Amino acid sequence: MTFTEVVLDGCCCEGGGARGLVQAGCYVVGVDTDASCREGYLRAVGDCGEFVHADIRDVLADISFMTRFTSASLHPPCQFYSWMSQCRPGLAAGYPDLIGPVRELAQAWAGRAGGVFVIENVEGARSWLRNPVTMCMHMFGRPGYRHRLLEAGGGLTLYPPVPPPAGQPFDEGNARIDRRCGWPHPVPAAKAGHWEPGKFVSVAGHERKEQVFSVMEIGWMSSRDKVKEAIPPYLGSWIAGQVASWRAGQEAA
Repeated sequence: MTFTEVVLDGCCCEGGGARGLVQAGCYVVGVDTDASCREGYLRAVGDCGEFVHADIRDVLADISFMTRFTSASLHPPCQFYSWMSQCRPGLAAGYPDLIGPVRELAQAWAGRAGGVFVIENVEGARSWLRNPVTMCMHMFGRPGYRHRLLEAGGGLTLYPPVPPPAGQPFDEGNARIDRRCGWPHPVPAAKAGHWEPGKFVSVAGHERKEQVFSVMEIGWMSSRDKVKEAIPPYLGSWIAGQVASWRAGQEAA
């Protein structure tokens, strides 16, 4: 089989984004310090990937190993940057701050090998990321507003979907425009743990499992917490599409 990209999937958990990368024609190698993620990750990628139990910093620093990859999708643990850690004194100190170290190693690899990379994290990480774009699940037509920030590196540029004109699908006329993502949010969102018909589901917190699994399009993971920390496959596929478009532009230039 011919793959469009060989992708390093750093801090991969159980492969939410990886499934989308595979669906877009990529081969993925997931790396995580949590060995228990192996079984779920391999369910996500099937024959189009593998799992490595390791620290992403060690992998990025391994020059010989990194020659395998053409791109990288990197997901440093989000707990340090979360709103919860920022509003509770002392809580962040218990979690690793890896965006900076991961970026430095990824940049060294990109400069050496010509690779491109994306660093993904939560909204609370905006101060730690460089010129991130904000992606919303509603951009993909899903009944949710969960946001994730993406920083591009290695020369890659990301172009989020353009908001629909007023009155078009997803807008519904006078919908509030969310200042973070620039898209209309026409349907009320339930508070975490209190979903009801007619509202969009909240992925964070303790929402009912079946609604969360559905909006995230993840049904293979071992726990609700694994899903809560994942990115959905459709965001992984979008990242792969952005890389493919960038490469096409580079070749045409």
